[in-house]
Amino acid sequence: MPAGEHLSASDRAALDLTIRKAEQLCRSEFSVFVGKSVGEPRPFAVDLHRSLVAPDRSILVMVDPTARAVEVVTGTDVRRTLDDARVELAVATMVSSFRDGDLVGGLRRGVQQLAEHAKPQNTLHAG
Repeated sequence: MPAGEHLSASDRAALDLTIRKAEQLCRSEFSVFVGKSVGEPRPFAVDLHRSLVAPDRSILVMVDPTARAVEVVTGTDVRRTLDDARVELAVATMVSSFRDGDLVGGLRRGVQQLAEHAKPQNTLHAG
């Protein structure tokens, strides 16, 4: 997904590394879109999420700096471990960093937080 003109090449590389580590941790796929949403941000983010290769096991983070909008869309498989309250916490983390002028740092912290909460829980099976 495009990171837009809001991120430098080194910012995109750092974000890509964070995404790869997050995907390894939680076994879900992450996509980040930074740019102008077409129309209302939420429906635009939902449409982007639907266009992913594996939307059921994907997490999309969409940031429209111009509209000051942040949307996170999760697939049905992801929702088993990542609930709305934890998504809201990650969004709050991102927004706090964005307000301080740290777009890439906010994205990286948000993706890390989402991955931590989305990772499958270890279960013990009694035999």
